[in-house]
Amino acid sequence: MIMMEEKQSAGVHRVLLENRKKAVITGVQEIHSFNENEVLLLSEAGKILLKGEQLHVRKLNLEKGDAEVEGRVDSLSYLTRNAHKKDESILKRMFR
Repeated sequence: MIMMEEKQSAGVHRVLLENRKKAVITGVQEIHSFNENEVLLLSEAGKILLKGEQLHVRKLNLEKGDAEVEGRVDSLSYLTRNAHKKDESILKRMFR
């Protein structure tokens, strides 16, 4: 039964934003970069970019896939996986 529970929880991704001051994110695979204005992380659902002020990664447990970010959250965006491919093709076409 334990193995079944682990398989069910694998791939689960959630975002809980409390009063724009605390974001709890599950399904986190890694944090690419962070500073007090932006946090870029990779989740089961793709890349997520949090923007705001005084952002701090308070908790991070990559074994469980949990992250907690505190500060004033102004925006939370999912970045497309192939955004760079589209940009490159446009640039290549412009400079031919």
